[in-house]
Amino acid sequence: MKKNKNVTIDFYHDVICAWCYVISPRLRKLMKEDSTIQVNHHSFALFPSEKTIIHRYGSKEEGKRQIMDHWRHAATRLDYGNQKIDTDLMESRSFDYPYSMPGLIASKAAEIQAGTTMHWNFFDAIQNAFFVEGKDINAEETHLKIAQKLNLDIEQFKRDIHSEETLKSVKSDIAQANRLGVHSVPTIVVNGTHKISGAQSYNELKQSIEQIVELERSNNG
Repeated sequence: MKKNKNVTIDFYHDVICAWCYVISPRLRKLMKEDSTIQVNHHSFALFPSEKTIIHRYGSKEEGKRQIMDHWRHAATRLDYGNQKIDTDLMESRSFDYPYSMPGLIASKAAEIQAGTTMHWNFFDAIQNAFFVEGKDINAEETHLKIAQKLNLDIEQFKRDIHSEETLKSVKSDIAQANRLGVHSVPTIVVNGTHKISGAQSYNELKQSIEQIVELERSNNG
């Protein structure tokens, strides 16, 4: 990718989104290859509460069954050796399929303590716990173990995951997504205006961003 003056990518994602799990390492690779790219992270709730899963699918059990089909499809698009989506393991678990907010709040608490890079690190870790290890990512115990591995201050993290300000920050992300017309994830917004939705391949992402940057250069003379 050509070196650009400034490229800001706003990454809208949900911890329970298999396609977000697919695309996250591709964005990391882009950022590693071009130091002018900055990635910011924003919460998006596919299923804010348990009730929304029931409303969509009719029951928690049917929701889990149908969502597993999405996992299987996403698993065919993985392109990094350390990535895995273990549908068999998740199907064997007795806990309910997680809804969005607990994991989003935990990721935001990591950001509040240590910035947007830590949000990304926590987000990737919680997705790994979910898709690879079959952990219950609604459980605070899971969040605390991840926070400990990432060397976060655990007492501050505990306060932040129960803070009204953290919840407000997550809701602010969701409201911002609505204002920008982001209705699904993964979606990235390049330089505040250009939306790219879906788990595009690395080469597709790279080409799309280069085209956007070139268009902006042309428009700015």
